[in-house]
Amino acid sequence: MITVGMNYRVLPGKQADFEGKFAAVLAALNAAPGHTHSTLWRDVAEDASYMITSEWSDEQAFAEFIQSQAFRDVTNWGKESILAGRPQHKVYKH
Repeated sequence: MITVGMNYRVLPGKQADFEGKFAAVLAALNAAPGHTHSTLWRDVAEDASYMITSEWSDEQAFAEFIQSQAFRDVTNWGKESILAGRPQHKVYKH
């Protein structure tokens, strides 16, 4: 099992849009083989900073998800209108 921390910074004023889009992200995650659970977290000190923690059966399952069309669709929307920079991912192995 692994946990992936996906860190995001959003453009000023886009926090509600990002949080609302998480429902679509969660649907894509839940449909992915090997995914078990994800949670969206917001930094209380920097309200434009977020992290999604995502649990996976193994690193290969996560790698296959981030290469999927569902992931590309969500990230393309974010790059075009929501994100202030490129997301950063960190894998935590158990």
